[in-house]
Amino acid sequence: MSVIRSLWAYPFMVNAFRAGTVVAVLAAVMGWFTVLRRQTFAGHTLAMVSFPGAAFATLLGVAPGLGYFGFCVGAAGVLAVLGPRETGHDAALTGTVQSALLACGYLFVALYKGFLGGVDSLLFGSFLGITDAQVVTLALIAAAALGALAIMGRPLLLASVDPAVAAARGVPVRALSAAFMVLLGAATAGASQITGSLLVFALLVVPAATAQQLTARPGLGLALSVVIALAVVWTGLAAAYYTPYPIGFHVTSIAFACYVLARLRRLAGGPA
Repeated sequence: MSVIRSLWAYPFMVNAFRAGTVVAVLAAVMGWFTVLRRQTFAGHTLAMVSFPGAAFATLLGVAPGLGYFGFCVGAAGVLAVLGPRETGHDAALTGTVQSALLACGYLFVALYKGFLGGVDSLLFGSFLGITDAQVVTLALIAAAALGALAIMGRPLLLASVDPAVAAARGVPVRALSAAFMVLLGAATAGASQITGSLLVFALLVVPAATAQQLTARPGLGLALSVVIALAVVWTGLAAAYYTPYPIGFHVTSIAFACYVLARLRRLAGGPA
């Protein structure tokens, strides 16, 4: 108990845990569908384009949040048009979009003199400098995204597992794919403002991939993804508080260790 009281003795740590909890739940649920749909490369692209978005907003002198949402949702719209799956030509186009936008990001950084010191926070986030208003905004974004996902969750699940059967049953597969991609872009934009462009991708993919190594049951897999993400974020925050190493290192290392253990368990013949 003394350890928990010590962690929460400062308002910045309380807000870090609040924001981390929201980000973990949001990323775990969106990430579970992303991994199931084999769209992790698209998720990586959306996470990375938040960097040029924030850089462009700063160059224009407007709130970075506008850049996060403008670029992430815009890129999600482009990817939705390119195709529902990351195979062959679509994956190449996704990589091309990512490369072009990253190049723009570095150009925006170069054009804005003196901005170079903020690149680290754009890439790795600022968990320990979050305000109450940011926590509330993030919670509202997460509630909206998860609420929309809950409404279309069942048909989206069917369209993700077997698009042909879903289409035969009248499910609008292409429209659902586009809607999910836009939701993923909005969720990535909201989370990236806290976690940075790189850490949000780790939280989107690794807990969900770990859960899917442990079980093929959708409900249990979603629950496991959330539990793993929460454990990773909370443990990472605590480790960062008591050690001199950055939270990004702790979160990604713990998440990777969880995935390796789950993978070894599956290779050893554990039940899925």
